Amino acid sequence: MLSDIYIKCETGKITGLLGRNGQGKTCLLNVIAGTLNAAEKSIRYNRNSQAQPLSNEELLKCLPQYNFVPTFLTMQKVFKDFALDFAQFEKIFPEFSGKHNFKFRQLSGGQRRVAETYLVIKSKTKFSLLDEPFTHLMPLQIEKVTELIKEEKLTKGFLITDHLYREVTGIADDLYVLAGGQTRPVTKQYTLQDAGYL
Repeated sequence: MLSDIYIKCETGKITGLLGRNGQGKTCLLNVIAGTLNAAEKSIRYNRNSQAQPLSNEELLKCLPQYNFVPTFLTMQKVFKDFALDFAQFEKIFPEFSGKHNFKFRQLSGGQRRVAETYLVIKSKTKFSLLDEPFTHLMPLQIEKVTELIKEEKLTKGFLITDHLYREVTGIADDLYVLAGGQTRPVTKQYTLQDAGYL
């Protein structure tokens, strides 16, 4: 049960959230996004309460663990809906060259994850929540996604959780650990070992 939670996420920063399986990381992201109800919560943006942050397309986009793009849509259509340039995506991920008319159901599981992760990272929002963006990606793809996040943090804030904790700790400006229903900031005084994570 999540009972004592505080996370601060700012534009211009990457915030990492770590925790063992079953601690509630995904539930917490869903509560923040407004897709999961909580008995009590206070989500604020610039000191203003936000009941359903995900419904504000300029404020928040969320990458869930599961595939979220309808499989019958083509890549070209989805990129257009997100106001993103598919040609730029192809330059970064040349394995998608010539696939702009492919429907998402024609992509492999890994390809779908790359494309969906890119869409959320590059979306025109103030914040992006990324639930396991590195899982199921190849090492080279992880490097490229990491660089994209670093580039985009200049104009937006990120909250990232992933079991590949080295990738999270390697790019996080601020780091929290979730254990026993509570979040604690990871500092020099309070480490991942203290939290029982490592």
